[in-house]
Amino acid sequence: MEEVLRQSLLVAVKEYDLPLSEVELSYPNQSFGDYSTNLALKLAKTTGVSPRVLAKDIAAKLESILHDLISEVSVAGPGFINIRLNDASLIEEMTKQPEKTLKGKVIVTEFSDPNPFKLLHAGHLYTSIVGDAIANLLTEKGARVFRVNFGGDVGLHVGKAIWAMIRELGGENPDRLRNIPPVERSQWMSQAYVAGNAAYEDHETAKREIIEINQRVYAIQDRGDKRSALARIYWTTRQWSYDYFNEFYDRLHIHFDRFYPESETVPVGLAIVKEQLKHGVFESSNGAVVFRGERFGLHTRVFINSNGLPTYETKDLGLAELKRRDYNYDRSIIITANEQQQYMRVVYKALEQFDRQLALSTTHLTHGIVRLSGGKKMSSRTGNILRAEDILDAAEAAVKELSDKPDNRLELAAVKYSMLKQRLGGDIIYEPKESVNVLGNSGPYLQYAHARARSILAKATGRATPIKSITPTERLLALTLSRYKDVVNQASSELSPHILCSYLFETAQVFNRFYESNRVIGDEREGERLKLVEIYADKLKSGLRLLGIEAPARL
Repeated sequence: MEEVLRQSLLVAVKEYDLPLSEVELSYPNQSFGDYSTNLALKLAKTTGVSPRVLAKDIAAKLESILHDLISEVSVAGPGFINIRLNDASLIEEMTKQPEKTLKGKVIVTEFSDPNPFKLLHAGHLYTSIVGDAIANLLTEKGARVFRVNFGGDVGLHVGKAIWAMIRELGGENPDRLRNIPPVERSQWMSQAYVAGNAAYEDHETAKREIIEINQRVYAIQDRGDKRSALARIYWTTRQWSYDYFNEFYDRLHIHFDRFYPESETVPVGLAIVKEQLKHGVFESSNGAVVFRGERFGLHTRVFINSNGLPTYETKDLGLAELKRRDYNYDRSIIITANEQQQYMRVVYKALEQFDRQLALSTTHLTHGIVRLSGGKKMSSRTGNILRAEDILDAAEAAVKELSDKPDNRLELAAVKYSMLKQRLGGDIIYEPKESVNVLGNSGPYLQYAHARARSILAKATGRATPIKSITPTERLLALTLSRYKDVVNQASSELSPHILCSYLFETAQVFNRFYESNRVIGDEREGERLKLVEIYADKLKSGLRLLGIEAPARL
């Protein structure tokens, strides 16, 4: 409906040749109307015509254009135009679903991106939750969406971790890995990485040994070596990492269609860089291959180091090409931390020089640091990290304070909604107790709101019947419900799940006010009001589903 109103307003002022972005709609007090626009006030600044004169002219034209949808268009104050829908159009809008405007489009969403041999930290938790919600929103709009994950199973961090593992095992003794209990494996690997990183930075001999192991790991991949002692250590602990990741995603109820290990992107990326080196996109520098970003207002980055090994940059080029081969996508969306922003700009500027379409079809979204309330920034290099499990465990503890009975549905709702309701881009603060507050803006609050509505429907002896008219006390709820599809449209087009969160919380509050002052069961309009409750419960459940949150009928 918002789109219809905005397009109709453009027609009403077509002689002024305005862009659609100039047509703004707001929601006034119900005594004035359902929608309001300040379009006449904007036009008055450039035309010199009185805003009220313009407003009356626009209102008359709008009434003519939308005579079958609206009951009234009025002018208020200095020139605000207020629009009220008729009952029939409002009732119809309530039952409409988001348009499948992305049908036929293929979109690849890449998120989470943990590195094997390291612990999952709070940032991985956040990108997993946000990436899943964005993928859900795009799927709801009709796109064919593929969720992919990318991680470093080769590289210096692997060399550091395995160097320390070898010392813990008393040499290259893969059989001793069986002595590591399954529940301790992820922590054991992470501690090895921390020890290896410290040794690399503090001891020259260790540094040389780690560099050698790094090269040997690349050789293991190149040869497909599965039998040597080092290869057995590498492949076993690599699988431990993937098992650990899968357990984490299962806990979140998040799935991926494809996991791209860096070892798979290396040969593709190397071939690209070496080919484009011949064409001048890259250049040799002190035995390495670099991209000079300064000519584009960026900075220089190394794509192949002086040891002949690919850097992350080359692996990302290989990933972009592999994703295209696998999915032939229309759009690729990548979610990373803010600290990757400049790095990604250089990588995709390099890609743009020889494959402009592939580069321009990519959208890079970034986010800030994830902290527990009162926490500090942490680092995986020193082992001082906020683990993904720490956030989930904090939610579990907060739920237990409310009830002796643990409920994984509440825990996940608390964490997911708490993160999704914050605008993507800034730092994220997680407050466990606030996230489970069933009286506040939280996931569990919305779950209870949905369960309450289902309870009303279950208690009724009568049945919901089609709505034929809207009473004044029902109007605000009906109007709010009619906005659901517009909100989903906006949240998906802007890749902003927080927009949907705000709407769901507002809708639950509007329903609560309606229910407190209006009888449903036993009212002369019981059937129609039950239908209103049913539509509300369905919208709430659908919206929570898009956020990756379960909406149980009972709690």
